[in-house]
Order: sequence, then C-alpha cells, then structure tokens
Amino acid sequence: MTFALVYKIGIELVHGTLEQIGAEATGDLLSAKLKMNSEVLVALSLSLVGGLSTSLGALFVIVTKAPNLKMLGLLQGFAAGLMLSISFFDLAHNAINSIGFLKGNIWFFGGVIFFAIIANFIPEPSLAPTIDTKNKKKLVDEGGKDIMKKHRRQVLFSGIITAVGISLHNFPEGMAVFLGSLKGLRVGLNLALAIALHNIPEGVAVALPVYFATQSKWQAFKLATVSGFAEPLGVIIVAYLFPSSLDPEILEGLLGSVGGVMAFLTLHEMLPLAFDYAGQKQAVKAVFFGMAFMSARLAYKCCWPLCMWYKSVMHE
Repeated sequence: MTFALVYKIGIELVHGTLEQIGAEATGDLLSAKLKMNSEVLVALSLSLVGGLSTSLGALFVIVTKAPNLKMLGLLQGFAAGLMLSISFFDLAHNAINSIGFLKGNIWFFGGVIFFAIIANFIPEPSLAPTIDTKNKKKLVDEGGKDIMKKHRRQVLFSGIITAVGISLHNFPEGMAVFLGSLKGLRVGLNLALAIALHNIPEGVAVALPVYFATQSKWQAFKLATVSGFAEPLGVIIVAYLFPSSLDPEILEGLLGSVGGVMAFLTLHEMLPLAFDYAGQKQAVKAVFFGMAFMSARLAYKCCWPLCMWYKSVMHE
C-alpha cells in the first residue's frame, strides 16, 4: 500500500516536472521566436527607409527635370564618409576585437571578394545622357521621328538595365541591414542611414532615362521605387535563411563581412560618382564631413554610459 502510494506520488512528480520543463522550453522557444520576429520587423522598417530613398531620387527628376548633379555628388561623398567610418571604425574593428585579428580579416576580405564578384556581373548605375531642346529639334530635322523613337528606346533600355542592376545591388544591402540589426538598433540605423543617402542618386539614375524615353512621371517614379524594394526583400529572405539564435562568433564574423561589402561599395562606386558629380575637392570634403559625423555618433555611443553613471553618482 505504502509502495503503491510512493510510486503514484513519484509518477505525478515526474509527470509534473516534465510538464514544467516542457512549458519552460515552449516559453523559451516562443520568446526567442518573438525576439526574432521583432528584429526582422526592425530590419524591415530600416531597409524600407533605404529602399524608398530611390523614390526620393525619382522625385528629384520629376520635379526639376535636370537634377543638381553637384548636390547629388556631395550627398554621395557624405554617404561614402558614413560608410567608411561604419566599415572600419565599427564593424571591422568589433569583429577583430571579438574573434581575433586573423579571423576578423578573413571575414572582412571575404565580404570584399563576395561583393566584387557581384559588381563584376552587374553594370554600375550612371546617369544616362539627356537631350536638350536644341538637340531634340536637330534630331527631328535630320532624321525625323524614327530616329527619335529609336533613341528613346535605347535610353529606355538603359534605364531598365540600370534598374535591374540597382535591384541586384540593393539585395545584399538589405542583408547588411538585417545583420546589423541583429547586433543592435544603433548598428542597423547607421547602416540604413548611409545606404539611404547612397540610394538617392541611384533613383535618379533609374528615373532620368525612363522619364526622357516615356515622358511619363509615373513610369519613372514607379520603376525607381520598385528597384528599391529589393532591399527589404533581402531582409525577408535572409531572415528565413539564418537561425533564430546565431553563434556570437559567427554573427561578429558576418558583420565583419558586411564591413567589407560596405568598404568595397564605397571605394568602387560611391567615391567615383561623387568625384564625377561634385568635383574631387568638394567630394573629399564631403567624405571627411561624413566620417566626422559618424565618428561623433560612435563617440556618443561610447560616452553615453559613462555620462549616465556620472549622473547617477552625482544624484546619490
């Protein structure tokens, strides 16, 4: 009788313990899933800001018809300064400190090689030449409407190719924003800001030839906007590829790779465009201004905990 009672109590305790363990495991899994979902939503929101910046570039074209190239060049230079600071002073620096000099550099240059391969197969975005009113009349006088139509088709094709190229460029940028958001909101926000400024001239590069060829503001705006949506698409796809809890060492390595991607993008595409549009001297000034701005943000991040500690000590 006593044995049966002890056995029954033991079974109930074990059963209750297993239920508790199961509930705790389910709770942990649920909390991890909710955390992952919130991180994806944050990354998606940040990437939408970057992606929709191509729409802002299209608005430049629609409103002004002849966008201020010097202003675009200065924006590119400023964004390049932001990117370089994030790449070297934040992402690569943290990767080297966290996983070691050798591993950090391997991840960094792995990102450089990865994006170099992509850039090798994708045409660089550039502003297609437009035709002023005098040249337009000359074309009509010399060859009639057929030559004009042919030229419009060629310009439209260049705009579509540019849109495809920019979409493919924006996809890894979305991946970068997602990985940065996993590290923290500050890293994701800094990357999104730099990419958003970089995407404005890309929107101009898509909208300008499309607007010239179709004479439709809506078509120019639509194509530029669609090319930017590749960035949030990159977030969605990479969120399903990566597990909900990445190993800290792998995460730091991936962020080091993001630093390599951003560094290559800056030196290969952004700086040459800034030099072309704003001139070398003005573009270099904009680059250092961007670097100073981002360095100030990073310094604020480092000093903020110290300031809060000092404030709490003074209140005591």
